[in-house]
Amino acid sequence: MDIKTIKLYLHLTESLHFSRTAQAMHVSPSTLSRAMQRLEDEVGAKLFQRDNRSVALTSAGVEYRHFAEQTLDHWTKLKTKIDPKQDLLRGKLNLYCSVTAAYSHLPGLLDRFRREHPLVEIALTTGDAANAVREVKNNNADIAIAALPDPFPDNLHFAKIDDIPLVIIAPTFRCQVQELLTESYIPWDRLPFIVPEHGPGRRRTDNWFKQLGLSPNIYAQVSGQEAIASMVALGCGVSITPEVVITNSPVRDRIQIIPTPIPIPPFELGCCCRRKRLDDPIVAAFLKVV
Repeated sequence: MDIKTIKLYLHLTESLHFSRTAQAMHVSPSTLSRAMQRLEDEVGAKLFQRDNRSVALTSAGVEYRHFAEQTLDHWTKLKTKIDPKQDLLRGKLNLYCSVTAAYSHLPGLLDRFRREHPLVEIALTTGDAANAVREVKNNNADIAIAALPDPFPDNLHFAKIDDIPLVIIAPTFRCQVQELLTESYIPWDRLPFIVPEHGPGRRRTDNWFKQLGLSPNIYAQVSGQEAIASMVALGCGVSITPEVVITNSPVRDRIQIIPTPIPIPPFELGCCCRRKRLDDPIVAAFLKVV
């Protein structure tokens, strides 16, 4: 066995999905399958129970996972200890965040981190903020910038960065939505709403509808707050969205904030990682700058 195989194995024990692990670890499914077969031959036991539909750890697989985690941890610490520049961390940090967070909060964090640890390679993936926690759970990211979900998984750690206000946004120009907004009272039940597909933003929006006793007119369910802002800027509807998205949006001149009849609780924004990675030198170093 080698360190690369151990990393493949540990990712697979979390994803329990050969194609997903192969994609995340940049190997072909056949290469991954052969590596796991060789590992099982070396261990002398089946580590996975698999069929055409599912993958599960055997009892031997659970035991070997503990060994693999300890081995990888010792290897990481050994590399740090024997490095000629012992005061400088080396390695790679996989980060995940939304496009907006990459503009609004990540630069300050990275500036502080890179001043202390210039030899750490940063790999950044951007996408829908609603998927941030899942990216960490699936081991696709070491750390993600995410809104604190409710409930929050017990096996994850959350370090708060900021409170993010949520606002109701609408188009500024003349259109059907704007005409509804100029009525003597805002007809919330007739306004076309653009809502997130899932995640904390969707739960906030659904709770707002429920508190108003509103049966909403859902125009579209969209992945990504940036895409939602673009649809509002095109006059498609209104939405509840983080204010920071509008502040950093290239279409902010076509968007206005309208009053909400009831308060909308803000997001708690923070850095999320797996609890068992808290002792990882690079992960721990990044969390220190939060």
